[in-house]
Amino acid sequence: MALPELLMLDEPSLGLAPLMVSSMFCIAEEINRVGTTILLVERNVYHALRMSHRAYVMENGSIVLQGKGDNLFRNPLMREAYLGL
Repeated sequence: MALPELLMLDEPSLGLAPLMVSSMFCIAEEINRVGTTILLVERNVYHALRMSHRAYVMENGSIVLQGKGDNLFRNPLMREAYLGL
């Protein structure tokens, strides 16, 4: 479909080599930059939060954290629980 308003991605990095993951996220960011909204479901927290304008973290089907992607990336609880930092 040409020029969609919304692109939904369900774990697009699953099973990809690390270089391909980085490439895939760069492409997704460019698609977003030109005006397409992206709904992303992803377990790769590092990449997902880096590109997210708004993020929701779910555990067992419930939202446990929400906010701007960069704010969640800097959140100490988030960094410890999901990023191992």
